[in-house]
Amino acid sequence: MQRPSSRKTPGLHGRIVVITRPAGTASALARKVRVLGGVPLRLPGMGLRAAPDADAVRAGLCAALGDELIVFTSPAAVRHAAALLPLRTTACVLAVGQGTAQALRRHGVAAPLAPRRQDSEGLLELSQLQSLRGRRVALIGAPGGRGVLREQLAARGARLRELQVYHRVPPRLDRRHAEALLQLPASARVLLSSAEALHNLQQLLPAPAWARLCAATAVVSSERLAEAARAAGFQRIRVAASAVSADLLAEAATAG
Repeated sequence: MQRPSSRKTPGLHGRIVVITRPAGTASALARKVRVLGGVPLRLPGMGLRAAPDADAVRAGLCAALGDELIVFTSPAAVRHAAALLPLRTTACVLAVGQGTAQALRRHGVAAPLAPRRQDSEGLLELSQLQSLRGRRVALIGAPGGRGVLREQLAARGARLRELQVYHRVPPRLDRRHAEALLQLPASARVLLSSAEALHNLQQLLPAPAWARLCAATAVVSSERLAEAARAAGFQRIRVAASAVSADLLAEAATAG
């Protein structure tokens, strides 16, 4: 059961906070870490690239904005879609989690719906996605992933339009990333909101650097990700209320 979002984040008191968000997207979170007295360490778990055929994707997005329901799978999906067209629509707009809902509000979508359980299964429990026979539903995101939303929306009879507005690539890590991790204290917190990022880091980091990372405390955005972090080698794991920065940092600031 998700805990309510934190209203006030305690200080980090010099604690190192490892940020695994995609390359080029961590600046705002790093600033928040510094404001709270922490030391940000950027360790991108993936890179993001816009879909290659912008004209075709723009045409697809224009059509999707006319559908009855639109599902955005991530904040990155919102950002890349908004870079192509204003997100003006009369559709019911749904977000997988609160981070995606925040991104939608920033881009002019007034009242996106997001589940309390912030994953695909939680979204599929919403009443708006129960009776879909013959309804036009757009799913906006990237290739890959678990495919749960795609399969279940189609199984429920939706006339599904899937639009891939960006794609994920492995991060470019170098010796500086590994060297920084070899100095990482056990008191550090590692913010994780993507199983794919976790997998990429496990595959790409040298074994000593990965072992040092796993000796820190993982702060994860869901119970499902907690299971993935445990399987990857993390022994100390804390589950935040959501993938929203304030919730991750509130959990990172807790003692222990």
